[in-house]
Amino acid sequence: MISAAVRHLGPNWYASVMGTAIVASTGAALPPADGVPRTACAAVWALSCALLVTLLAARALHWTHHRDQARAHLRDPAMVPFYGCLAMALLAVGGGTMTVGRDWTGSGAAVVLGGVLFAAGTAVGLAAAVAVPYLMAVRRRLDPAQATPVWLLPLVAPMVSAAVGPALVPQLPAGQPRATLLYACFALFGLSLLGTALMLPLVFARLLFHGPLPLALTPTLFLVLGPLGQSTTAVGRFADVASGVVPASYARGFDTLAVLYGVPAMGFALLWLALATAHTVRARRRGMGFTMTWWAFTFPVGTCVTGCAALARRTGLAAYDWLAVALYGVLVLAWAAAATGTVRGLISGELLAAPRTAPAAPRPATVRTRSGAVH
Repeated sequence: MISAAVRHLGPNWYASVMGTAIVASTGAALPPADGVPRTACAAVWALSCALLVTLLAARALHWTHHRDQARAHLRDPAMVPFYGCLAMALLAVGGGTMTVGRDWTGSGAAVVLGGVLFAAGTAVGLAAAVAVPYLMAVRRRLDPAQATPVWLLPLVAPMVSAAVGPALVPQLPAGQPRATLLYACFALFGLSLLGTALMLPLVFARLLFHGPLPLALTPTLFLVLGPLGQSTTAVGRFADVASGVVPASYARGFDTLAVLYGVPAMGFALLWLALATAHTVRARRRGMGFTMTWWAFTFPVGTCVTGCAALARRTGLAAYDWLAVALYGVLVLAWAAAATGTVRGLISGELLAAPRTAPAAPRPATVRTRSGAVH
């Protein structure tokens, strides 16, 4: 029965939509000489649309038939942050609609669909950015040793809105509507950036003071790349549309910010990429197998591709073009690995099975258990 099959389908599955959509939109962002054929990008975008519709329907069944499990996810500090993935899935598909999807839908339909998905994703993202930290604070007494990069997910969603929103600015009437959307995206940028700045030290401290993450969670270290690459992408897109929308002095400020912020942010992203890769190699050598956390290898790396592409346009440096192409190659390989593992897990039924519970610890030996008599 279909409803029974989705009992353990959590919000973390939306990461597969994000990871697929970013392959399409980043392919179109590469330099023309190295770009992926737009037909291929549009086909991948269509796949991400199909995945989004399928998961929305499956999650609706989950909430309808398994409310107990859905409420358990909301109480679980390891699962509830993934509600940020719903927002980012909507936004990633919406952003792809306005870049490569328009080749199939037409410009008018692409703007409408992209606008609807942007509005829905932004609303869900803002709700998650408030509700998820609130639920984690009031429902559980958390320990710093439990901190993982997954905690960043609801805080990154508004940054995705900040990066997607500028594409809609030219579609609005000139004057107040365009300026309002641009400034709103800039506010979302600040909200997410400052929230990430509060959370990231907890993640780094957890690694230093409590050791590496469990093997299955090691891929989530790549999630830190998300706010770094996406924020670099966002400031570049602010600069792309600011001229004529805000006063000239502010437009020049956005141009300056795109470089003065983007270059050091991308530098730190490359440092973290090296650190996360080292941890992943270590975990793989110790037997790390496939889990849905492997999708963390995709979307965050894709944001770094678009970030490098934005810096290449602003600085004129070929090095950023080369870096974008190299990272896109990593993204495609990561997507192939995650997609293959997901398909295999679905066919075997393992990914939708109930989580395995650890066996109960044996009772300590006592006079009663040793002899069966009471003394």
